[in-house]
Amino acid sequence: MATTDSALVVFSGGQDSTTCLAWALSRYARVETIGFDYGQRHVVELECRAGVLTRLREARPDWAEKLGPDTLLSMDVFRQLGETALTHDMAIAMTENGLPSTFVPGRNLVFLTLAGAQACRRGIKRLVTGVCETDFSGYPDCRDDTMKALQVALNLGMQTRLVIETPLMWRTKAETWELARDLGGQPFVDLILEHTHTCYQGERGNRHSWGYGCGSCPACELRAKGYVEYLACE
Repeated sequence: MATTDSALVVFSGGQDSTTCLAWALSRYARVETIGFDYGQRHVVELECRAGVLTRLREARPDWAEKLGPDTLLSMDVFRQLGETALTHDMAIAMTENGLPSTFVPGRNLVFLTLAGAQACRRGIKRLVTGVCETDFSGYPDCRDDTMKALQVALNLGMQTRLVIETPLMWRTKAETWELARDLGGQPFVDLILEHTHTCYQGERGNRHSWGYGCGSCPACELRAKGYVEYLACE
């Protein structure tokens, strides 16, 4: 039986999913995490996610008590389906169909389907994901309508009552930084700055005020812009 006091967080090790993890830990009695090794160029995020989980447990014993097992699934299928800027060495640019070359078709749909299957097996009611259509890269699988439709499909196909939670859906990136501060104070903001990974290039050598990254890819630019706006409102 799925319980309403449990959640499974789709956790990549990035700013958004780390904030969503804290959001879930502040609300639910039992929280588990799931991540995906899909052949991403910025595979360094998988190393970061393990570190974030460790440091989160150390920094917040109250959250550590709630934080259950982590699952990491290996799935190279997206590399086999075709080239994108997140799975192959190619330029980040807009494509002919109006979507950025970093868009991996079906990625979030597959991730949440697998997360839904895990939730059913683990007796978990809620799926938490960091998708957003306020400050985002134009990915259609991050939209609110997509999440609503997917929730219906998962519940019909699995004969269950899963709820997809999207705490960042209508937040700007600056508001996401604010949420992190509200959830865990400056220590949690510092953890995000130092240990999460966002950069599409997988760059961890350059430390900026907003964290590590190349500073020029769309993910870095969005994170940096949001941090500047967040500081301006402090």
